Amino acid sequence: MKVRLGYVALSKAMNDITTSSTITYTNYINKNYTVDKLLDVTKSNLDALKELLIYNVKNNIHFYRLTSKLVPLATHDKVSFDYIKPLDNKYKEIGNIINDSNMRVDTHPDQYAVLNSMDKKIIKNTFKILEYHYKVLKALKINNPIIILHVGSSACGKKASITRFINNFNKLPEHIQKCITVENDDKIYNIKDVLNLCTKLNIPMVLDYHHYICNNDEEKIEDYIKEIMNTWKNINPKFHFSSPKSNLKKEFRSHHDYINSDDFIKFINILKPYNKDVDIMLEAKAKDDAISRLVRELKYKTNYNFLDETTFII
Repeated sequence: MKVRLGYVALSKAMNDITTSSTITYTNYINKNYTVDKLLDVTKSNLDALKELLIYNVKNNIHFYRLTSKLVPLATHDKVSFDYIKPLDNKYKEIGNIINDSNMRVDTHPDQYAVLNSMDKKIIKNTFKILEYHYKVLKALKINNPIIILHVGSSACGKKASITRFINNFNKLPEHIQKCITVENDDKIYNIKDVLNLCTKLNIPMVLDYHHYICNNDEEKIEDYIKEIMNTWKNINPKFHFSSPKSNLKKEFRSHHDYINSDDFIKFINILKPYNKDVDIMLEAKAKDDAISRLVRELKYKTNYNFLDETTFII
């Protein structure tokens, strides 16, 4: 069983590089910016992304999540511009780095993407957000593009909210439907809810272990791992792992800077009987630094066979 570790968006080691430079809509209007200004900022973000990916390759980091803010104002309801074709060569150059290194790259829209909202404006904007993420992944020529969503709103109860999700999912273009995966959350939709939903829609489920700890009906996670893994057809199952900021109730749902290695080992032992290669995204605030610290502790505490800085076999 091979395990690959990944991080989200920004590197602590490359802390002078950001892929999320932006322009507010207010400045865009008040300063009379043009589309050229938006493209200049996007180009800067793409250049930064290229450097981060080169850093990943040189440090054997094979799993990475793109920022949702790569293109400023791309999903704003009063702004419309082509952010792909004018920079097509940049996307291709970055895509070559990703594909030549066999790096897994995915994306996770922010909290404004709510597919089961009762507000038609939010639904319309969610469709635009999903189209944006799809266009970027396509421009980068990502194999098996993945866009991760939460179920979202619980207005009118879980049953009605899940029905709204299914109805709106079915209104999405087929090319976007094929990219969607759904993750259990820390307050409302637990692993049973999300597994049932993903099974109905025939889409993958991302298990977030920290969210499971925060939100469960005392079900045993071991009873669901096989089914969750089986939702992934042509790609290794993906999991999210993070540690609570503290054991205080008000901070337990928040992410710690680093990963509790004992809890991580416990999670690996849960996965081990299934003997299936997996990719685990570490949602830690220390980003790639959290990977490095976790690996050092794992080398001390376990007999995992490390193939490189972020990959091991058990």
